[in-house]
Amino acid sequence: MITLNIKVLPRSSKNEIVGKMEDGTLKIKLTAPPVDGEANKKLVELLSKEYDVPKSKIKIVRGMGSRNKIIEIPSES
Repeated sequence: MITLNIKVLPRSSKNEIVGKMEDGTLKIKLTAPPVDGEANKKLVELLSKEYDVPKSKIKIVRGMGSRNKIIEIPSES
């Protein structure tokens, strides 16, 4: 299981992984607004493509309504 600390920047110009911050948190830009879970859906979609894992396997452990999130992704076995 891969656990990621993520900082989401909603309403950005494009969906992209910007890089890691000094504390190791992954910074991600999303075009979706933080309304009705739209940003969370885009985040899961982006991580699904990046890690080649089905969207249903990606779990937001903490931070559903926050810009700071903890995500779990199953590691390849």
